[in-house]
Amino acid sequence: MLEPDYADIRDAVRALCADFPGAYWRDLDARMEYPTAFVDALTKSGFLAALIPEEFGGSGLPLSAGCAILEEVQRAGCNGSACHAQMYTMGTLLRHGSDEQKARYLPRIARGELRLQAFGVTEPGSGTDTLSLRTFARREGDTYFISGQKVWTSRAEHSDLMILLARTTPKEDVARKSDGLSVFIVDMADALKNGMTIRPIRTMMNHATTEIWYDNVPVPAANLIGEEGKGFRYILSGMNAERILIAAECIGDAKWFIERASDYAKERQVFGRAIGANQGVQFPIAKAYAAMRAAELMVHEAARAYEAGANAGEEANMAKMLAADASWEAGNVCVQTHGGFGFAAEYDIERKLRETRLYQVAPISTNLILSYLAEHALGLPRSY
Repeated sequence: MLEPDYADIRDAVRALCADFPGAYWRDLDARMEYPTAFVDALTKSGFLAALIPEEFGGSGLPLSAGCAILEEVQRAGCNGSACHAQMYTMGTLLRHGSDEQKARYLPRIARGELRLQAFGVTEPGSGTDTLSLRTFARREGDTYFISGQKVWTSRAEHSDLMILLARTTPKEDVARKSDGLSVFIVDMADALKNGMTIRPIRTMMNHATTEIWYDNVPVPAANLIGEEGKGFRYILSGMNAERILIAAECIGDAKWFIERASDYAKERQVFGRAIGANQGVQFPIAKAYAAMRAAELMVHEAARAYEAGANAGEEANMAKMLAADASWEAGNVCVQTHGGFGFAAEYDIERKLRETRLYQVAPISTNLILSYLAEHALGLPRSY
């Protein structure tokens, strides 16, 4: 069976993005400002509610539709990192949230009354060693009190809700190190009044990321997702969805770079002919195109496995790694094709290159992906 190409959705996303040209993003980038108007437009058009079931006011579309939306956002020269979390956090809430939680939050998210943009997992002391996180949730009656610290929690200042992973049983007291972790829905406004502190982190790209401290922040027990202590398994749904969606974004970036490089190589005249006539210019673009198409197929396969309910860890990791490599190389080729103009802000290439560089590191580094594949796909000894 042929996979859906979501042509109508892609056309609609491109039309929306046309209202947010390079000048809009360059201005925000210079001021390190959040793209509120862009996110509001995506919300109003229903794209950020694409994965929410129809019974809760969304479109009820599968993850592959989310991939198509975010790919087209990136291909149009925009930046979906400002809002992509609203799609991948659905992996945790939709699959493991209670009926009451879904009824309480999803309709308001679909209507744009609430933003679910923050994903609190990484900590300064543990990084990608998620099982060693130390943020702790202590239960007293019907309330958990959360204390600890998170880092690289992006969009925390622009989100109404956060999906938070914390320990509810000390690591030394669990039979398996993946036990004792729990997932919570945190109301950001309440938390900021009761012990939460947010500090923005300035980075090389406009990513609205932060560091957060929790000092006995109260969270109702009703906001616990699933069973206490089983949160690591739940959060994996969100992590796999995150990697697949970001891989789709990287494919969109790669297509933007390749299209820009190809167009420029056709138009730019040096020594009396188009520079694209030179194999030294055209071959790197062609190779970047081939790498992008191969990665694109892996993204489709990862989305298919996720939608089938399979353990898509292997596919999600490979898709993210291959797509991030493809977008980074396409970016390098685009800069090289443009020469000095590739570094000029008005061409948007240097901005897009900074933005896509992030995905060599986040949401998981290439080295950790390779370690995962070596152990889980190839049966090699655990290396960490």
